[in-house]
Parts: sequence; C-alpha cells; structure tokens
Amino acid sequence: MGVAAADPQDGAGRGAHRPRRGAAEPLGRGDARMQLPAALGAGAAAAVAALVAALLLLRCQDAGPGAGSSMAGAEALPKLREDFRMQNKSVFILGASGETGKALLRELLEQRLFSRVTLIGRRKLTFEEEAYADVNQEVVDFEKLDDYASAFQGHDVGFCCLGTTRKKAGAEGFVHVDRDYVLKSAELAKAGGCKHFNLLSSKGADKSSSFLYLQVKGEVEDKVEELKFDRYSIFRPGFLLCDRQESRPGEWVIRKFFGSLPESWASGHSVPVVTVVRAMLNNLVRPSDKKKELLDNKAIHDLGKADGPLKP
Repeated sequence: MGVAAADPQDGAGRGAHRPRRGAAEPLGRGDARMQLPAALGAGAAAAVAALVAALLLLRCQDAGPGAGSSMAGAEALPKLREDFRMQNKSVFILGASGETGKALLRELLEQRLFSRVTLIGRRKLTFEEEAYADVNQEVVDFEKLDDYASAFQGHDVGFCCLGTTRKKAGAEGFVHVDRDYVLKSAELAKAGGCKHFNLLSSKGADKSSSFLYLQVKGEVEDKVEELKFDRYSIFRPGFLLCDRQESRPGEWVIRKFFGSLPESWASGHSVPVVTVVRAMLNNLVRPSDKKKELLDNKAIHDLGKADGPLKP
C-alpha cells in the first residue's frame, strides 16, 4: 500500500538532487541502497507481517478506478506540455522534503511547466543546483496555518505530498499531520484561488477501513472533495519504491519481497516514485472536464510511463 509520505513539508527528488535534510523529518518513504543489516529485528518482521495483511485486504478492496481516459482521440505529450506552459500558471507543493515531493519538484522544473513554483513547508530547504534558483519558499507553522494564509494565495495548481508515519509520530501525531495539516492546507488553498488540487493518497484508502493509515487517507479524500475545487485529482499508489537516504530495514525487506514476485503482480501493489510524479504531471497537462479524478496504481503505472500520445 502507498506509504511514501512527506513531512509537514515533504517532497521530491532522487539521486544527486537532494536538499539537505534535517535531523527529525516526519516523512517520505523508500530506502537507500544498502546491505541488509545482520539482524532486522522485530520491527522489520512486523513491517512484513503488516504488508502481507494489507495486501490480502487490498486484493478484496481494490475496485480499481482507472485513469479516466475514455474520451476519443489522443494528443502528443510535447504538444500538451507546450499548451500548458503558455498559460503561465503558478503552483505550490506541500511536502517538498519527502521522497515523492522531491521527485515531483525536480520533474516539474525539468519540464518547465509553471511560471512560478512555490514550496510551502515548516523549514527552508537548501538547493545547490542552478535549476532551483527561482523556486520560492514559504516557511509556515502548521499549528497556526491561519496566520500564513497568504502563502496559499495566487496559485492555480497545488500538489499535496504531505505526510508522516505512525512509527515517527505515533497514532495521534500521524492523524494530526496526515489529516489535520492536509485538510487545513486544502482549505486555505481553495480560499486562495487554487483551481486544481492534486492529492497523494494511498492504494486502498477507505474511511471505513480497519487500518488507521487507510482510514485516514480515505477520510481526507472525502473531506477535500467537499471543498469543491474546479478539478480534484487523487493518486492512490501502492507501495512506493525509491532510494531513501534514511535507513529503514523493514522497507528494504519489503522491496526485496516485491522484487521476488512476478512483475505483473508486483506492479499491481507497488510503483516507483518517479512513475508517480510523472503520472501526476502527465495528468496535469491533459485536458479534463471532470471535477474529480481517481487514479489507482494501474492508472499511475500507465500514465507515468507514457511518453507519446495521451488520451485527454
């Protein structure tokens, strides 16, 4: 199931393009390339047991809404991107210090889709590459977001990759970040004029789930929908595969587990972070008359790997 969270300012990136990370960051997912520790301990065993239980549940729950590409005709990605650039839109990213947010920021800058890019987070991130020179940063206190409403004003598009983990923050802290911070941010974005809100959720998200993680993700999806953005895109990836700087032996084992499975089965329950962010941006540039879009793990794979025509 999808767990690559961000932190109250989570984000993107891969490889050499990494902002310097602070000591305590509640987010992201994926592991650095590392050797399996001699003893993984109870934590890793618990992670594997939880994964197996979750996958069994998801096989029953997976209704699998698709990418919503039923309209006839197709346009090439380069043309769609160029048309989008001509609109000179502004974007903000919540969670730019987590694995997904970092990758999203890098990909977004490489494609030069927006005239203004703003990161909203609890601390300022440091970038060394010239490509990041024009990125704006708004430092906010997520406990007092109303005092920072101006940070959310004037953006056409918003991406929310915000999140933490129960292990880092505890059950109460996890709910506070993944539900309360996200919902308040979405409210301020809507009030600030955001037209298209993109939410990173999780495979199996369901407010009636017995799993706290999936329950919170499902609740957030529904609450954000009530804000009635002009366009609302929900991404439900499976387990996020990425190279993480932070050592997480349990995730190392899970990635090895997926690596041992047939590709058709593994791709149904996991997805590389870079595929997720490319799906987000490919979906962004294709026209849509839908108020709400729900992209499951398969749709993310299909859309994220697209390099030619896209059905609008």
